[in-house]
Amino acid sequence: MLKKILIGIAAVIVIFLVIVALQPSQYRVVRTATFPAAPSVVFDQVNDLHKWDAWSPWAKLDPAMKTTFEGPQAGTGAAYSWVGNSKVGEGKMSITESRTNDLIRLKLEFIKPFASVATTEFTFKPEGNQTSVTWSMAGDKNFISKAFCLFMNMDKMVGGDFEKGFANLKSVVQVAAK
Repeated sequence: MLKKILIGIAAVIVIFLVIVALQPSQYRVVRTATFPAAPSVVFDQVNDLHKWDAWSPWAKLDPAMKTTFEGPQAGTGAAYSWVGNSKVGEGKMSITESRTNDLIRLKLEFIKPFASVATTEFTFKPEGNQTSVTWSMAGDKNFISKAFCLFMNMDKMVGGDFEKGFANLKSVVQVAAK
């Protein structure tokens, strides 16, 4: 009887490991919003990392978070590091490409609670007197991340934060556009 139970447990573990191994090795989260301003107004709020605290959905999670800036004030080479509570963790983001009113690409390095690297992009498209902004994040999933994502959906987890960030950014942009 004990032998059958152990074989059953081993079979469940093997099936679980196979299911995890077959999960996609990459993830991508994307949200788009329209802003009542010219691309230059929206672009300026994202391209200058010093302005992120005004609209970032994560900045509000830890008012005591310690931040440091490196490189230029804005654009390619600008970097922002943070150390915060368990809700925001520790990491660094660096602008790797900045094309005025068109694209901002960032390297996002998480240190705590889990080490990982992702690429984040903002694209800006004029639509009459408004601007459509697409915010995306993509990265690779190792075996542990694949197992985690069986129980936690990255799109729902991060996508909700993107939506909050866009709502905050819309308020900041409306003031900046006046």
